[in-house]
Amino acid sequence: MAAHPQEPDRAASDPDVRVPEGAGPPPREDLPRPGPPRPEAANGEPGPDAAGPTPAEDEYTTAIRELEDRWRRALADLDNLRKRHARELERERAVERSRTAAAFLPVLDNLELALTHAGADPGAIVEGIRAVRDQAVNVLELLGYPRHAETGVPFDPARHEVVGVVQDPDAPPGTVVEVLRPGYGDGERQLRPAAVTVAKRE
Repeated sequence: MAAHPQEPDRAASDPDVRVPEGAGPPPREDLPRPGPPRPEAANGEPGPDAAGPTPAEDEYTTAIRELEDRWRRALADLDNLRKRHARELERERAVERSRTAAAFLPVLDNLELALTHAGADPGAIVEGIRAVRDQAVNVLELLGYPRHAETGVPFDPARHEVVGVVQDPDAPPGTVVEVLRPGYGDGERQLRPAAVTVAKRE
């Protein structure tokens, strides 16, 4: 059977054939047809195949992670510094206690020596005890705590503690008449004030 030649498209070749308004040309078989709409076209939200975070968001996330890392490192360094400072402070305290105790060892040696001679001349014992007392006072002064037991000086509330007021016509009013307990140290390095009686003011 003889094959009939294909007839040309009459709509394309015949000017008398009218095409309805709004209708485009017929689809061509050699062009891909449009697929179904993408998910984001339906609801306006990005679908699963949407693009990832923008470069600006990546930079912000990296900066936040770096700041958090620096913050944790700073906290760890601060804690280590605090522990090291506490250890050094305790070491310094131990050294100071040892130095102070060693300074008083000769005082104890002399007290023991005085006790071994307790049966000798009482006057010698008194002189020995007085010498030991002076030695202990000297040790405190070397440690930064001088002794205060002066009488006849004006009353100083920073160095004296009033334990009594007496009437003494020979002492100017407001002066120290008697020291009942010596004081040691000055200012911020004061161990204790001197307990004194003060002349009564008129």
